Amino acid sequence: MDMFAVNAFLIVLLSIIAFVALRVHRLFALVMLSGAFSLTAAAQFVVLDAVDVAFTEAAVGAGISTVLALATLTLLPREEKPHAIAPLPAIMAIATGMLLMLAVGDLPQFGDAEAPVHQHVAPDYIYGSEKKIGVPNIVTSVLASYRGYDTLGETVVIFTAAIAVLLILAGWTRTPRRRHDEDGEDDAG
Repeated sequence: MDMFAVNAFLIVLLSIIAFVALRVHRLFALVMLSGAFSLTAAAQFVVLDAVDVAFTEAAVGAGISTVLALATLTLLPREEKPHAIAPLPAIMAIATGMLLMLAVGDLPQFGDAEAPVHQHVAPDYIYGSEKKIGVPNIVTSVLASYRGYDTLGETVVIFTAAIAVLLILAGWTRTPRRRHDEDGEDDAG
């Protein structure tokens, strides 16, 4: 199958999921659509050869975030309260989307060997990483040194999400209930 067709299919699927998520009022359905959106985005990242980003999106976006949202639903009503769409954020979102579409025209073609990243950045990683970093494995040197803060940030996000899930599952999110005396009044008076 042609890569353009796969990319087009995934982008159309993402658009459909986003549109349906905007129209749904049941919070459980919204959480499931959010997880489906993240999983589809992870598939898009795999197609674009960004497997590390895809793994993070699948683990955090489709996995942990969905579990957190489902746990949060136990504290909320079943349906969202009806509300009107605020015009200013909608206009800003549409304008940002249009600017991003305009910027895509300036990007080099996918896989173009003459792209700046292949002329300047990649050769420096391939030929200079062992000399500069002292690690013979290119992937390890890139992740541990060049992208060290990025990798640390991803690790912190996953660790924080894991702690939040454990706290929710342990019941730490429940608000303490007030004690009532025999007269039915609060202890506070």
